[in-house]
Amino acid sequence: MREFKGRVISPGETSAEAVVSHGGLNTLASFQKALQFGDKKATCGDQNNPDLYGKQMAGRALCLPQTIGSTTGGLVLYCACAMKRQPACMLFSEPIDSLAAAGAVLADVWLDDVSMPVVDSLGEEFLAYVQDGMTITVREGGVVEVA
Repeated sequence: MREFKGRVISPGETSAEAVVSHGGLNTLASFQKALQFGDKKATCGDQNNPDLYGKQMAGRALCLPQTIGSTTGGLVLYCACAMKRQPACMLFSEPIDSLAAAGAVLADVWLDDVSMPVVDSLGEEFLAYVQDGMTITVREGGVVEVA
């Protein structure tokens, strides 16, 4: 087991199976099926992300460097949370962008029955170490355990 420490964007604790992207996550392309067509597993629909394409994101620990794409990113994350199709947590190796941060914070503040802990600035070593299927545990204070 390895432990990493990052900055808390959206608080909470959880444990989930990792799904890992080494490239940026295009939130709209990735969550489109979940939001538009009712895919409860939130299967990644972004063909330009070979690490995630076709994989379930809902209920998983989504490990990524950053989000990319349009200004809809924050709204897409908020809507995924509102529809209960969100990842168990989002763990960024790099500092989070303002759009993804906005979506995570709005979901945390506006949705009482939804939890999606978000931690950023975990470092390149985090993303190099974590692999699909590993167990991720997010603790208070931005502590992330990978086993």
